Amino acid sequence: MIRRWGAWIALGIVVVVALAVVLWPNGSQSPAARAHDLETELKCPECQGLSVADSQAPTSRAIRADIKRRIKAGQSDAEIRQAYIDNYGESILLSPQDSGVSLLVWILPVVVVALGATGIVFALRRNRDQPHLHATEADEQLVERQRDA
Repeated sequence: MIRRWGAWIALGIVVVVALAVVLWPNGSQSPAARAHDLETELKCPECQGLSVADSQAPTSRAIRADIKRRIKAGQSDAEIRQAYIDNYGESILLSPQDSGVSLLVWILPVVVVALGATGIVFALRRNRDQPHLHATEADEQLVERQRDA
């Protein structure tokens, strides 16, 4: 019994550690690190799919300079992000906000995969728990009679 649950416990520990690493707050970052994080979150208005950090377009260079100026002025990351959303709209973000319909778009595929995996587990368990059918004495006699005929 312990052996059966051991793998599940190990998987649970791995998932908890992975979530802790991903969701753990970074604490106080340097202004340069904050600027870089914000630059990677914002999409270049001129380029296709590049972040402000990766683009060398004039607009991206101006945004990078503006982000550094705003950080030096004491604005929080949320305030800076919101200023760009106000100017350019939600499309300036490389990943959607985690609220409303955007949250649904990100969570729905995960829920569907989890439900599908759960359904498969239940189907396999039900199949395993059902007794396997074996030929009865009458079935074997019927086959023998057909073979002899």
